[in-house]
Amino acid sequence: MSVPRLVVAAPSSGSGKTTVATGLMAAFAARGLAVSPHKVGPDYIDPGYHALATGRVGRNLDAYLCGPELVAPLFAHGARGCDLAVVEGVMGLYDGAAGEGELASTAQVAKLLRAPVVLVVDASSQSRSVAALVHGFASWDPEVRVAGVVLNKVGSDRHEALLRDALDSAGVPVLGVLRRAPQVDTPSRHLGLVPVAERRAAAVEAVEAMAAQVAEGCDLEALAALARGAGALPGAAWDPAEAVAGPVPQTWPGPSPETGPADPSGPPGRSRPRAADGPRPRVAVAGGAAFTFSYAEHGELLTAAGAEVVTFDPLHDEHLPDGTAGLVVGGGFPEVYAAELSANEPLRKAVAELALSGAPVAAECAGLLYLCRELDGRPMCGVLDATARMTERLTLGYRDAVAVSDSVLATAGTRMRGHEFHRTVVDPGAGAAPAWGVRAPERRLEGFVQQGVHASYLHTHWASEPGVARRFVERCLTS
Repeated sequence: MSVPRLVVAAPSSGSGKTTVATGLMAAFAARGLAVSPHKVGPDYIDPGYHALATGRVGRNLDAYLCGPELVAPLFAHGARGCDLAVVEGVMGLYDGAAGEGELASTAQVAKLLRAPVVLVVDASSQSRSVAALVHGFASWDPEVRVAGVVLNKVGSDRHEALLRDALDSAGVPVLGVLRRAPQVDTPSRHLGLVPVAERRAAAVEAVEAMAAQVAEGCDLEALAALARGAGALPGAAWDPAEAVAGPVPQTWPGPSPETGPADPSGPPGRSRPRAADGPRPRVAVAGGAAFTFSYAEHGELLTAAGAEVVTFDPLHDEHLPDGTAGLVVGGGFPEVYAAELSANEPLRKAVAELALSGAPVAAECAGLLYLCRELDGRPMCGVLDATARMTERLTLGYRDAVAVSDSVLATAGTRMRGHEFHRTVVDPGAGAAPAWGVRAPERRLEGFVQQGVHASYLHTHWASEPGVARRFVERCLTS
């Protein structure tokens, strides 16, 4: 496929990538273009702002979690039918997974996508030195095409003139100049930007301000032309239905009007498949302000495997969706909403009863905390005999993991890569049947497997192991 595309990168974090990338998305969308938003790395928060800017779901491109071979197919899947794609980078252009060279860096993703890079430079404390900086980034890796610069936090007309004069010799065109504009700042806290779900009205205003600033300060025509210069990508787009090999066959335990008597040719006790149009197992997925971290592909894989995915909000809904056969509770900020989650006692009891019934429950990070007995002294669901609390220490990084116990997600021995990002601890850190054996930064057992529950700090991307979704739906049908 050939979708016009740009990668927005920077020399370091804090340079203004999110402002420029989100502003470009919104500015192009305001011109009537269908814009596909993407984010390099495991970040869940920026894609929420991207979705506001474009009206399309924000998607992540992570060469560590999914493997380099899936970056282009996942991009093509998300960008299908779009006029233009904008990819926001992570950290500095060449920063990737620790000790892994270029793996998971913005530079690697740009090469995999054959996309030009627009470098956002915080110019607030430099003038002529900007040319040396840009020259260094543009020449470091000949396979990375740094095709333009956006100068951010420029102080005055004279400052802009000095920067442009210096960059004349660097051979990289200036495609935009943004002045200091505190009105586009977005608030942060212990794990980064405050998610859109917690400040939607203010987030809409912030995105509108970003769009206005970028439209005024950047050459949108030149940027669009640059995007159109990206060549075709080889290979097919990722397809969730192909990834899970189609929906899981549904079976009756005995005779039924839809299928007739049990198949006499099959082994004793085995029934024939249910009709293809039979009801799908309902998988409830936690959402709302407390549970904002998820990858769009997870829901797509569950749906492709035959499930009906329904979102609910643990802050407000007192009951699980009717007919819930399985539960997914992803990441987010339960520590911020511990009082409200604890006060919703009817839902806590419903979750505990579902888990006790043996139904499949998959919980990651925030979901793990929610299933504990208590969080910061407040009662939670009590599914796990463990307590959770906030700490000052940030746990952050990619992890190599192997499944230790058979679970609703994986058989023991399954290898996956994940990511941790939290300022909480759970005591104990692992149950009698741990979820994962984790390598890096130290070898340890982590998480809990009990009955149908799989709970862990580890965020994983199911596109890397689509059998996870299929196995989960199978358990929804048999539990």
